Amino acid sequence: MENILQTLQLDLYHIVIFGILLVAFVIQLFFYLFFYARVLYYNRKIKKGKVKFSTEQPSVSVVICAKNESENLLRFLPNILSQDYPNYEVVVVNDGSSDESEEVLSNFCSKYPHLYHTYLPSEAKFISTKKMALTVGIKAAKHEFLILTDADCEPAGKNWISNIVRNFDDQTDIVLSYGAYFKRKGFVGKLISYDTFHIALQYMGFALAGKPYMGVGRNLAYRKSLFFKNKGFASHLKLQSGDDDLFISEVATKQNTRVEVSPDSVTYSVPKKTFKSWYIQKFRHLTTSPYYKSGIKTLIGTEVFSRFLFYASFITALIFNNMWLSIAAGSVFLLRFIVQLLIVNLTAKRMNEQRFVLSVLLFDILLPLVNLNIMLFGKKKRRHNAIKWE
Repeated sequence: MENILQTLQLDLYHIVIFGILLVAFVIQLFFYLFFYARVLYYNRKIKKGKVKFSTEQPSVSVVICAKNESENLLRFLPNILSQDYPNYEVVVVNDGSSDESEEVLSNFCSKYPHLYHTYLPSEAKFISTKKMALTVGIKAAKHEFLILTDADCEPAGKNWISNIVRNFDDQTDIVLSYGAYFKRKGFVGKLISYDTFHIALQYMGFALAGKPYMGVGRNLAYRKSLFFKNKGFASHLKLQSGDDDLFISEVATKQNTRVEVSPDSVTYSVPKKTFKSWYIQKFRHLTTSPYYKSGIKTLIGTEVFSRFLFYASFITALIFNNMWLSIAAGSVFLLRFIVQLLIVNLTAKRMNEQRFVLSVLLFDILLPLVNLNIMLFGKKKRRHNAIKWE
């Protein structure tokens, strides 16, 4: 053995570094193949007819909260009001808007009889007005099955409701779907798209593996009775966010949660224009992560830490300037990159998302650093800045 190591010109430091790289690689491979690839696996099962969907079309209430969203309501609400679905209503809660939202909604009501709108007064004072607005909208909803989205969201097509509702059966209380962003040129647009897509791979993959822990309020469905049975958002009213992820974390189980992955079930939103505005939005979303269940936090933390170890040990291996170590480390790095590229882009193709190539490496390193910055300095910033829902 000693002769072999001498031949390869490797010492103990080289072996330790490569060992760390290998362990991190195995953990990363596990997450990609066991969790992140599940949307692909599930899609194949659907195509083979191995997934059963309901043929019933029960009455549905689509609930939307809008705060100063008159332009978005004009642009996107008609696409929600013209779905190819037999019996549904759209409930819009005007959350104290100071723009022309009320006038826009009143005009739409004269044209669409299945639109109902209500409001929260602008002087209403709640820790989270969005949670209160959602509660008002859910109480106003006439039907058991609820689909939640935002005023700046547009369904992929006229079968959006149909594709989500087909997942509800006697056991299903929750349906998780993908809330994407419109493609925007430039670094920030690409960053937002990748971050959103990676988060979707994570929460949808975890749910398909029997570990649901969150959804996104841009595209989420559940039963009205489930909401009131669990007292709505009562357990986390002290937080600005959590109307989607913390609520789902509380009520979702392996048995009562399904995932809809068809391209027709996707909603699209307008992304932020600047890095700063996206960072603030990201900051608001991450304020809820400390409240996730310990098992989920451990899994997510393990993935992020193993990713850090992978890149750190790979760079260290190159610094040693040993040919054999560099070849071995480069081979492991390339293999992970190929697996990552295949899973990310094949899934993106199935869901009509844009493709990612070299940007995958950049964002794969950058996003955990952004999240770390938010988590380290978040407490201090939260004391000085009110975080409002968008």
